[in-house]
Formats: sequence, C-alpha cells, structure tokens
Amino acid sequence: MKRIESRAALQAALRPAWAAGRSIGFVPTMGYLHAGHLALVDRARQENDVVVVSIFINPLQFGPGEDFERYPRDLERDAALLAGRGVDIVYHPPVADVYPEPPEVGLKAGRMAEGLCGRSRPGHFDGVLTVVAKLFHRVRPTRAYFGEKDAQQLALIRRMVFDLDFDVEVVAVPTVREPDGLAMSSRNVYLSPEERAEAPVLYRALTWAAEAIRSGERRAAVLLEGVRTRIAAAKTARIDYVELVRWPDLRPIAPEAKLVPGETVLVAAAVFFGTARLIDNVRVAVPPA
Repeated sequence: MKRIESRAALQAALRPAWAAGRSIGFVPTMGYLHAGHLALVDRARQENDVVVVSIFINPLQFGPGEDFERYPRDLERDAALLAGRGVDIVYHPPVADVYPEPPEVGLKAGRMAEGLCGRSRPGHFDGVLTVVAKLFHRVRPTRAYFGEKDAQQLALIRRMVFDLDFDVEVVAVPTVREPDGLAMSSRNVYLSPEERAEAPVLYRALTWAAEAIRSGERRAAVLLEGVRTRIAAAKTARIDYVELVRWPDLRPIAPEAKLVPGETVLVAAAVFFGTARLIDNVRVAVPPA
C-alpha cells in the first residue's frame, strides 16, 4: 500500500492505471475510520482493479464554532486498517496541497442543500462539493463510494455528477450500525457513557416512523411529532431537526401534507447528545393505499 501526500505523487502513481484502462474505486474520507468506512472500502475492493482512499479533513465544510480543530485524527491507526483491507493508495494530503491558495472559486450547492443539515450548517455542502470535485479530478475514479447515512450529501454528490458531467459512478453503501442500532460515526467518540446509552433512541424513533408509514400512516404531522416525542424522551438529547423529504430530490414534505402512495420518502433527523451532533435517516417507499 502506498501512502501519498501530494497531488503530483498521487497522479504519478495512478498514471499507469489510467493508461491501462484499469477500474479505480475511490473512497473519500476524513479519517478516524470505523466499520462504516471499511464497508465502503470492501465494496470498492470487490468491484475495482485499484482502490484509493483519501483521508482529508476539509476545512471548507466546517463552519465557525464547529469541530474542525478537535475532529478525531489517528492516521497511523487508519493506515493499518486500510492496509489490512487491500487498499492500493492512501492519499492523505496537507491542506496546502488541496488548497495551495485560499480558493476564490468553488461549487455552490442549490435548493437541495437548503433543508436538513444545510439549514443548520450554512455553507457546509458548498465545501463538501468543492473538495469532492477536486478529489474526483485528481483520482479520476471509475466509481466513488459514499454511505447512505449521509443521505443529503449522497443526493447532492449524485446531482453534482449529473449536472457537471463527471464520468464517475456514485455507489451508495448501506449504513453500518452498532448492535443497538446506533449508526457508526467518527463523532461517536464524543459521547459520554450516558449519552452513548441514550443515542440509539435516534434510530429507534426513525424506525418507528418507517413502520408507521408501511402500516398506512400518511399524515406528515403525526410522523414528525412521533419521531420528535420519542427522541425527546432521552434526557441527553437535543433535537436539531426532524424532517420528511422526498427522495432523491430532497423536496420537503410540509407537516400539513399527506404522503403520496408510490413515492419514496426520507425520514431524517439530527440530534445533539452533549457535544456530539449525530445524524441518521431511513428511506421508505410509501405503499399503495
């Protein structure tokens, strides 16, 4: 496994694969890897000749007061995990390699970034799309792998690929969970023992909504209130948002609306447990009436 820090070295290492038409699977990460990341890596390894994983904590996607400086980092641990998964290249550039100068031009996320996490993290998805576009240019992957837990990010990256004609297939990989249902996240390390014990309420509340939809509940207000009530029962929980949106265009479903049979909806939430802001979602096909 090659560990590479510069764009020039990365592209020199990939040039033979490009010339030979070998397939390249790419997994962009911010490091501090867990089983969710490794599921992406394993899928990339199964489907491609060459696997590249990037580890880069992107300053453009962190707002004022967010956790850029304290975001967990352990490059040596991450490299050991990736070497055991058959990764060919780990690209872990410094900020100066990705942004040699403060960027004057970047990507601007549109309507799809206005709700969900985009409402409480303004500019976040502009930073995500900008760095992913740059990484796509550098790696030139055949396929890129993203987790379904970050549903809004997944939808926006797919739309970016469509709108800007990137020649890459975006592959979604299901969320990997702890035995009690908590979605794997690098930020789970922030949880105190009490918060960790209560955090699975997030997935339980979303699962309740999914089952209610499958059982015939169509009233958005009832679903939203049911999720909020269940989460709020955990004393360490502080709700950022609970929303219903259509998938994959992320158009919001108003509380007074009713779900439409045949459409696919995303029930999504972000909740603070102490300082840890956790997100999760479930995707549900609304059955016929």
